Formats: sequence, structure tokens, C-alpha cells
Amino acid sequence: KETDPEMRKYLVNYYIEEFRTTLFRQTMFAEFEMLTHKEVENGGVLTAEWLCEVYDKLNKDYFGPALAEDEYIKYEWARIPHFYMNFYVYQYATGFSAAVALSQRISKRILTEGEKARTDYIEFLKSGSSDYPVELLKIAGVDMSSPAPIRAAVATFQSLVEELETLL
Repeated sequence: KETDPEMRKYLVNYYIEEFRTTLFRQTMFAEFEMLTHKEVENGGVLTAEWLCEVYDKLNKDYFGPALAEDEYIKYEWARIPHFYMNFYVYQYATGFSAAVALSQRISKRILTEGEKARTDYIEFLKSGSSDYPVELLKIAGVDMSSPAPIRAAVATFQSLVEELETLL
């Protein structure tokens, strides 16, 4: 609801950066991790040269021509401690997508369903860690077993980019 144009630019850009670093970048990290495990499972050896080549290609694939050429980005994998904990990074991207879907659902549901939306959300919060997260999110109306939350997050990202382009 921010009306100051400069503050609005800042807030929209901040949210875009959250998507870039959490949804897109962590997904790229998860793919990198998956490729390294597949390489070993197929009898390959993880050399620094192989890791740099794969990581550099993923950066180019994920960020395309928007990525400024950086000869050192290929080494970034070596400083990311998450890669030393098996299959951990995907949780950032899925958690962010779930949070976007949850917040959108709550704001829409409160407007249309009132007390029921509030009650569902409180029941979700009260459930704690009583079940798997995918099951618990269903209480609040977010089904992470479907592509809908990811699609909604990407659509939100697209609308933010379009808004920032208009503001600029």
C-alpha cells in the first residue's frame, strides 16, 4: 500500500531480490547438488575443474544474458557450506514458494471468507511439527504436492518485475 514512489521502488526491488536469491538461486544450488551426486553415482570423479564447469553453466542457464560476465563465478560453489549437507538447499526454494502461496491465500481468503480463513491459519500454526510440512500446509490451503504454489510464486515474481519496470 506504499504510495511514496521511491519507497515503493525500494520495496518492490527488495521483494524481487528475495525471489532471485531464495527461489531461483537456491533452485540452481539444488540442481548443482543433484548433478554432483549423479556424477558420483555414475562412477565419475568430482574434480575442481568439473565442478567449476557445471556451476558456471548453471549460472548461465539460470540467469541468461542478464548475468554480467564474471570469470570468478565458477568458483562460487567452493564457498557455499550448504553443499556439504546432502539435499538441504531445495528447502529454501520450496519454503519460500509455500510462504508466498500462504500469504496470498490468507490475504485473499480473509477478504472473501473472513473468520474461516483466520481459523484455518491459526489451526495451521497450532499444528506445530505434528506432521510433515507438506501435510500441515494443506490445513491452511497450500498444497505443495501440486505445482500451483510454484506457479503462483513465479507469477508474483513476474508481476513485481513488471511493476518495477513501470515505476522506473
